[in-house]
Amino acid sequence: MTNTKSKHVQNLIIGFGKAGKTLAMELGNQGQEVILVEKDPTMYGGTCINVACIPTKKLVDMAERKPDDVDDATYYRTSIQEKKDLISKLNEGNYNNVNDTPNVTVVDGTASFVDDHTVKVEHNGDIQHFEADRIYINTGARPNVPNIDGLKIGGPIYTSETLLDLEELPNHLAIIGDGPIGLEFASIYRLFGARVTVLSHSPKGEFLKQYDRDMAELVLEALEDMGIDILFEADTTKVETVDNRVTLTYQQVDKSEELTAEAVLVAIGRHANTADLNLEAAGIELGERGAIKVNDHLQTSQHHIFAMGDVKGGMQQTFISLDDYRIVLAYLSEKANYSLANRRYVPGTTFITPPISSVGLSEKEAEEQGFDYTVKKIAVESIPKAKLMKKTTGAYKAIVDNKTDQILGATLFGAESHEVIGILSTAMHGNLTASFMGSQIYSHPTMSEALNNLFG
Repeated sequence: MTNTKSKHVQNLIIGFGKAGKTLAMELGNQGQEVILVEKDPTMYGGTCINVACIPTKKLVDMAERKPDDVDDATYYRTSIQEKKDLISKLNEGNYNNVNDTPNVTVVDGTASFVDDHTVKVEHNGDIQHFEADRIYINTGARPNVPNIDGLKIGGPIYTSETLLDLEELPNHLAIIGDGPIGLEFASIYRLFGARVTVLSHSPKGEFLKQYDRDMAELVLEALEDMGIDILFEADTTKVETVDNRVTLTYQQVDKSEELTAEAVLVAIGRHANTADLNLEAAGIELGERGAIKVNDHLQTSQHHIFAMGDVKGGMQQTFISLDDYRIVLAYLSEKANYSLANRRYVPGTTFITPPISSVGLSEKEAEEQGFDYTVKKIAVESIPKAKLMKKTTGAYKAIVDNKTDQILGATLFGAESHEVIGILSTAMHGNLTASFMGSQIYSHPTMSEALNNLFG
């Protein structure tokens, strides 16, 4: 084992995620020295492009375009290969973009703190020490694995990351968890032709509880119409794998039941990736759920150490990671004119088919906060673009303040909702009124022109 002397650097970034790589390139182009440490070469570019947003959206796109006259298993294999080819190019491109930036060096290895300014990096038996003026933690998150008798990831049991490499379409996919990740995979695999069963811990009345009940019920109806079976109040208590088939024992209300599937996806959320970092040595504090605590400028309890992206908790999205980069950059430029306090009206989408997107307040939240409001709602089947695409499932719903005519929030369930929600987020940030949005000229035929009717 080789142990080298400490090297002093201005900036040390741990993790190749969206915030980390973007900050590395910006600082490097400014003439600052940057070391970017990544322990897994398959993760150059971060979670999004390698094991999350991009590969899953590629599969969504492929699944939705599956021809009727093509064998399910064959088309699935083709889709997985196309996904792999895409991710390989993105992974390599991200590495090259960062490593070719002046003053930036990518170092492979596992980073851990020695003290609040020193980080040890181990790789293939070699050890390097870096003493940094500023350190940025961007290590992301990893899937949760519950403590269930017999449950072990491997073989026919997958996380949301490992399932992306499954090359043979299972006849039956069982999914433990009914959150956004589980439902997205449920929709994908059902469209590819697999039988899908979702085991939900929650009662039916709490399905997608982040949305109003009328919208959640529309989603549930759409998923069931696709042929997805959702078992509510079903707690998995035992897992048995025999000959690459998995039997799940689950407790549903007052009875024990079993189901057998060729593949099982465990999708019950993700947690901050901090296990290897030895944060105690740096005096970095964690929150209740194990994420790194930060202030409004994303500084940790050690103010020269920042945390960005999923590792700090909150929404786990690549666009949040990018915005974290903006916050840190504003602080480093001594402007400090942008912080978490400025972050409002963040849009989000669950990419089932069709997708459901939201921004701002739900009706329930508006009521709880005491607003005098009006609900605006239209059916997607009334939108010309939806009719011509033959994608008429869903509804658009918005909450409008009666006193100010400001849009308090919106939930859009329907084709291309992920595109339209960005328009509403921008309108809300710009304090544009509902009447203004309802009187604009939109291209035709588009899904966005539905805003004329929604707010008209």
